[in-house]
Amino acid sequence: MKTYKNTITYILFLILLQYFCSSCEKMIDVDLPANQIPSEQVFEDVQTADAALAALYSGLWDNSPLAGDQTGKLLGAYTDDVSYYATTSTNGILELNQNIHTDSNAAVYSYWASAYQKIYMANAIIEGVEKSHSLPTADKNRLRGEALLIRSMLFFYLQQIYGDIPLPMITDYNINKTLSKTSSNQVLTTLENDLKTVISLFSNEYRNAERIYPNKKVAELMLAKVYMAQNTPTKWMESEILLKNIIQSPFYTFQNDITKVFSKTGTHILWQLKPKNPGDVVKEASIYYFTGAAPSSFALSQDLVNVFSVNDLRKQNWMAVVTVGGNTWYRAEKYKNRSNNTTEYSVIFRLEEVYLLMAETLVQQGKLMEALPYLNRTRQRAGLDVITDPISKENLFSEILLENRKEFFTEFGHRFFDLKRLNRLQILVPVKPNWKDFHRVFPIPQKELLLNANLNPQNGGY
Repeated sequence: MKTYKNTITYILFLILLQYFCSSCEKMIDVDLPANQIPSEQVFEDVQTADAALAALYSGLWDNSPLAGDQTGKLLGAYTDDVSYYATTSTNGILELNQNIHTDSNAAVYSYWASAYQKIYMANAIIEGVEKSHSLPTADKNRLRGEALLIRSMLFFYLQQIYGDIPLPMITDYNINKTLSKTSSNQVLTTLENDLKTVISLFSNEYRNAERIYPNKKVAELMLAKVYMAQNTPTKWMESEILLKNIIQSPFYTFQNDITKVFSKTGTHILWQLKPKNPGDVVKEASIYYFTGAAPSSFALSQDLVNVFSVNDLRKQNWMAVVTVGGNTWYRAEKYKNRSNNTTEYSVIFRLEEVYLLMAETLVQQGKLMEALPYLNRTRQRAGLDVITDPISKENLFSEILLENRKEFFTEFGHRFFDLKRLNRLQILVPVKPNWKDFHRVFPIPQKELLLNANLNPQNGGY
């Protein structure tokens, strides 16, 4: 075991060295330690190759757009789901919450850097697997597929948040340091092709009963999300096929008990990240937690709280009231285990998202009556009356958007992505006075523009 740990230490050292040396004029030559193996040999053995992939998953948990705290808190504060109460901050979130940030904002840079770091790691795995002469075909498909899916998801988040972005597909520093931006449309087309490859490599079977590694249905959901971001009639039809395929899969069952939605054993879960160490709490359980005093960081926005009716079971079970000195705030309470955690993992995809995306893509195609059961499933679980016909297409879109907000607050920036996909970000203006239309995308970080002039021009408005 110690040998494998040493091997991974060296793999990560090589990867991070190449990534963080992007500001250096030339790469540093490093002799191989006597007790390590060269990185190219890692992918000639299934155990060391799996260890490299495990290091990527560990990095996702620690610091990435797929970490439970990163995307949710940034985009929740950026939109209208959470409020940030720190009066002074150097992490950039206060400025994001106020929508007055710049290209030197620390959070804007950190999000970009952490995503591209993990993309580099994924590329290293993909290259290593493709060059391997001894890995069994089934293992090569699994390793390549998981790394390619993770890379695709990270690129998707970056494209949605920054717009046109560079697409490093290899680990060659000399090429990557001068990449230009790829248009958003081309990014989505590239992701479509990559995800089709992932689907061809994956099985519907999970390689772990706890669903901590993705399967084919996860890739199909991700492809459906890419299709819907492309926003054309043909892509709506293709997304419907994929989403229906997931809903009809025997691997998944809708969770009708509101108190069990975030239990790690649920068969409504498509994919979740396991904490690094036994007993660790998921980040969502702590990042939004406060009690006995006014919030010093995040609390649910009053605007979000106001959209819930009193009898909505999500308000009763997924929020907690904190009253201090006559003032009342609400904190997110979806994850409840804050010590010696054995019951919760960080849920990335769950079946409820599939249902609401299905409702949306059906409405896009004018199939309003067909969409209603998919919208009403989460409403009924929450103890609410169903939406019935007749209802206009525009009003049904509004109901789907509202249901997404109530179902997925503080989960991976859903609010931002939903508003953007439906071209409704302007509805933020009444509650976010500094919101401007160009805030549909973040600025490209100033540090990146200084390192690579080919990333110019800066996004408009910044």
